[in-house]
Amino acid sequence: MIKTRFSIALHIMTLLALHKDDWLTSTYIAGSLNMNPVLVRKELKTLKEGGLVESKEGKNGGIKILKDAKNIRLSDIFNIIKGCDTVLSLLKNTPNPKCSVGKNINTKLVSIMNNIDTAISEELDKQTLEEFKNQF
Repeated sequence: MIKTRFSIALHIMTLLALHKDDWLTSTYIAGSLNMNPVLVRKELKTLKEGGLVESKEGKNGGIKILKDAKNIRLSDIFNIIKGCDTVLSLLKNTPNPKCSVGKNINTKLVSIMNNIDTAISEELDKQTLEEFKNQF
């Protein structure tokens, strides 16, 4: 779910911003999150693909923030984690096309869901990772 994935990603990015000169291991990050390192690595992969972190393998390897936290907005993290999904989801089943509600519900819901995602992104755009990090 996007709502928990964003929380995990923001936690990771905050740690990396606080330790911007250090290579943190997924085990260290997982310890802060109190969760399995495998789940952390999944989010790290997404953040790396989004251009926010870099990784280095080997004995002295780990993960490091790629951009200055002043140049990362919380909306950047949200949008990378969200990808093409929406925060809310349609039902998995197809509604009855013979029903007046069923044949139109998904079109109406998609519009609402896109508006919700836009509102969330606009709110998160108001704060940088640097500003968020400075609360700790």
